[in-house]
Amino acid sequence: MYFNYGETEINYLKSKDKKLAEIIDRIGHIDREIDTDLFSSVIHHIIGQQISTKAQATIWRRMQDTLGVINADTILTAGVDKLQSFGMTFKKAEYITDFAAKVQNGAFDLEEIWKKSDDEAIAELSALQGIGVWTAEMILLFCMQRPNVFSYGDLAILRGMRMVYHHRKIDRKLFEKYRRRLSPYCSAASLYFWAVAGGAIPEMKDYAPKRSNKKNEYTRKITGNSKQG
Repeated sequence: MYFNYGETEINYLKSKDKKLAEIIDRIGHIDREIDTDLFSSVIHHIIGQQISTKAQATIWRRMQDTLGVINADTILTAGVDKLQSFGMTFKKAEYITDFAAKVQNGAFDLEEIWKKSDDEAIAELSALQGIGVWTAEMILLFCMQRPNVFSYGDLAILRGMRMVYHHRKIDRKLFEKYRRRLSPYCSAASLYFWAVAGGAIPEMKDYAPKRSNKKNEYTRKITGNSKQG
């Protein structure tokens, strides 16, 4: 299953931003995989922090092969030591079991999260151990399919914006200017900034001073390095 967007979002973004319109026409529709199960999405994101997509997939496959169904009961039955044996760190195993315990005892209501506003959902998700604001924003986009997610904490989005708009730096004030312009469809716009940052249009360059370029590497794994699908 892919993030759901179409002509409504595309036509709106193109009408609001000529430079982004050119990017959209060059790249075309982006198929970006999502996981609509909130429980597994939280676990996926905890596992995937600061490791490669391949390593994340390997750990997840080991969990599925061993546990079968992955839910609060199977996670808690496995325990921290078993989870760690799949290849994740001890801390991540602790975060995952803490999350599973909260779901099992009702302290964290998965169904209620779907009913909350973006800001409310981000606040509740980021209160979980191992989940920060940026990770919560990614869950809103790649699990809950919220249409207006735009993360200032995502270095690849900032890189893509520098490349599209030829800025040396995207500070918060400038970022919010673009958020206002692209709302209420910032999620679809984010897909294109990620694609540009990952090299979807090879001749485009990053206008940031060279000393800051390495900082952009961190989120390329999470954002798929322009992988469309």
